[in-house]
Amino acid sequence: MITDGLSGKDNSLDKIDTIELFGVEFRFRSEGSDIDFNEVAEYLKHHVQMAEEQFEFKSSDKNKLAILLLAAMNMSKDFQELKLSHSKLEIDVYQRLASLVKKIDRGIQ
Repeated sequence: MITDGLSGKDNSLDKIDTIELFGVEFRFRSEGSDIDFNEVAEYLKHHVQMAEEQFEFKSSDKNKLAILLLAAMNMSKDFQELKLSHSKLEIDVYQRLASLVKKIDRGIQ
């Protein structure tokens, strides 16, 4: 996604999506992705809300930045956990496939 106005190209097939954070609406241009932007936006909003609940005073710009950084860190943690889980699954699938290939090869001989 590219923040509206930052893209040098004009692709009329791109969809403009919006997200509201801290009472400000941000517009983004989706670049032909199969990912549902609304799901991404809701995921981000959820993490921002969770981070926001940890701050007593939410109105200052410093707190808004800290809230966004905390939300980003929590999302990064989720991403790293997902990558680790995916990697473990990939290794497990590879090992199972290798085992099946060996069994098939033994059965053919």
